[in-house]
Amino acid sequence: MSLSDDVELLRKVPIFANVELAKLKLLAFTSEHMRFDPGQEVFHQGDAGDAAYVIIEGQADVITDTATGPLKILELGPHAFLGEIAIICDVPRTATIVAQTELHTLRISKDLFFRLIEEFPQMAVEIMRVLAQRLESTTQDLTAARNALREAGLEGGEKD
Repeated sequence: MSLSDDVELLRKVPIFANVELAKLKLLAFTSEHMRFDPGQEVFHQGDAGDAAYVIIEGQADVITDTATGPLKILELGPHAFLGEIAIICDVPRTATIVAQTELHTLRISKDLFFRLIEEFPQMAVEIMRVLAQRLESTTQDLTAARNALREAGLEGGEKD
C-alpha cells in the first residue's frame, strides 16, 4: 500500500476521521504494516499493551478466556481499531485477537499514539465516544444474556 492509501484508510477509522492531513500522513508513515496468517494471534489476553492496530484487510476474532474455555465474542473487519484499551488504560490486554483470514494491519506504537492524542485532543474525545459505545453494547449484551439465563431458570433473581 502507498502512503496515500494508508492515509485514506486511517480517515475511515472514526477516531482518526477529523485528524489533520499532515498528522495522518505522519501516523501512516511511522506505523508498521503487519500481516498475520489465519489462526495467528495478533496479541493475547493478559499481555502488556504496546500498540494498537487498524485492520486494513481481512477478518479477526475477538476471544476472551472464560472458566469453560475461550469464547469468541466479536468478529472484526476492515477499518476496525483494536488494542487501544490496553495502551490507553495501561492495563493488560482485555482479549485475544486471532486472525480468522489472512489479516493485514497497520500497527501504531503506544508512544506514537499518545503523541497524536497530545497534539490532537479531538482524538481523545473520539476515543471516549467509541469506548462509551462499546460499553453500552456490552451492557446490553450482558443484560440480554442474564435475562435469558433467568428465563431458562439457570440464574437466581439477584439484583445488582
